[in-house]
Amino acid sequence: MNQNIVDEIKNQDYAKITEKIESFLNEEIEKNKAKGVILGLSGGIDSAVLAYICKRKLQEKTLALIMPDTSVTPKSETEDALKMISLTGIEYKLIDIKPIVNEYSMYIEPNEKAKGNLRARVRTNILYYYANAKNYLVLGSSDKSEYMIGYFTKFGDGASDITPIISLYKLQVREIAKYLGVSETIINKKSSPHLWKDHEAEEELGIQYEEIDSILFCLFEKKLSIDETEKITEIDRNTIEKIHQLHKNSEHKRLPPQKPSRE
Repeated sequence: MNQNIVDEIKNQDYAKITEKIESFLNEEIEKNKAKGVILGLSGGIDSAVLAYICKRKLQEKTLALIMPDTSVTPKSETEDALKMISLTGIEYKLIDIKPIVNEYSMYIEPNEKAKGNLRARVRTNILYYYANAKNYLVLGSSDKSEYMIGYFTKFGDGASDITPIISLYKLQVREIAKYLGVSETIINKKSSPHLWKDHEAEEELGIQYEEIDSILFCLFEKKLSIDETEKITEIDRNTIEKIHQLHKNSEHKRLPPQKPSRE
């Protein structure tokens, strides 16, 4: 793998990016006549970055929901989320979604993958419940890496009103986290949606984020072909083709509902 590409992705003005996101949040709140913002805080890096950005100028207008399913979510994840609450000082609610998921499970046939995505959709339902009750905007925590390859649950963690960090690759999210003062423990933690027990993103995908970001950056920022991307990144062609295919196969997740032509 070409380290120069990784460095090029990481080398950004994170102070300027943070200011731009802050302005965007304020503009969206004002434009939508909302009273604040709400986010799901998982204990992972993406939601941590959102929380730390919100604490800077929107601390009194932010609600974080910590929503573990205690049957699959490691206790350490909830503890990390609660530590972030103590460090940011934002309002929060802790809701165990296990009883809700169990109630669903009484009426539907078993399927562990579908049940994992159900957990994401249950969390989104609760976020929108409180968003409706408080007139808040729901913040999506998707980053560009996961958005581009469809690594999110449609109408689950992929559902939101605004997506502040969707233009940042995972490697850039890690760097802005350092700028914001997020704990090294969170920054260095393995990414996981925790949709089922022992769920880890890179293990499920079979590719490290350094490779994912390098491939996406070359294909979509530099607009290189697969052949050119293979040459410049020094990454195995099968890996590049896998990422390219994940992007193509997940296009429906990034588009609004489709309708037939009237012609």
